[in-house]
Amino acid sequence: MRMIRCFVDVELSPGLNLRLPEDKSLHLVRVLRMRVGDDVTLFNGDGADYRAQIIGVEKRAVEVAVEECTPINNESPLDIHLLQGVARGDKMDLILQKATELGVRAIWPVLTERTEVKLDADRAERRMAHWRGVIAAACEQSGRTRIPRLQEPVALHDALVKLPTNARRLILDPHRGRALKALAIETNSPIVLAIGPEGGLGERDHLLLGKAGFEGVQLGPRVLRTETAGLAVLAGLQALFGDWS
Repeated sequence: MRMIRCFVDVELSPGLNLRLPEDKSLHLVRVLRMRVGDDVTLFNGDGADYRAQIIGVEKRAVEVAVEECTPINNESPLDIHLLQGVARGDKMDLILQKATELGVRAIWPVLTERTEVKLDADRAERRMAHWRGVIAAACEQSGRTRIPRLQEPVALHDALVKLPTNARRLILDPHRGRALKALAIETNSPIVLAIGPEGGLGERDHLLLGKAGFEGVQLGPRVLRTETAGLAVLAGLQALFGDWS
């Protein structure tokens, strides 16, 4: 039987009765056709699943009773940070969704030399809210109980000074990089993977990343699109050094 999981940004504990947010309620009732007595799994990012039962259905609200807490430990042993050049529209959504499924711990959207997306303060705030929803939905689907951290979109040079100081820093480079399998990766240190937007990283970007200690890695001789590149490296890291090995 399929497990229905819902992310809720509230404290959860057994014995709690809770009215779910309107969007979650409408999805459960109108899309999934759930009714009083049905079970649903809630999580809030604290590392546990909470089994709950629907005890009330109104026009735009569902009330549940939280019955049981089950700690879940399915996070990757790799502490991977994706430094992603902001891509347009659905491409960015795809990157966030699949990177979450692949176990990334943190995502840093950055504005680079060739970034085509323009984000003023209002648009950045709307994008952040949308991206958080994409990430939460990916956690619902994939069974993760920890939500990857989403950083505010900033210029590349501003992000570089905020990265973990002890991180292994990688950039996908099909021309000058070493083979991914040739790397020696330590699971007790963070890994930062830098990926450019559409059109790739510019010369100034490469200079900044080089000065910040990024080393090139490659998956082969072909140039990958921005929505493919980071995901391919993430999958390779998990297969070689993470919980796929």
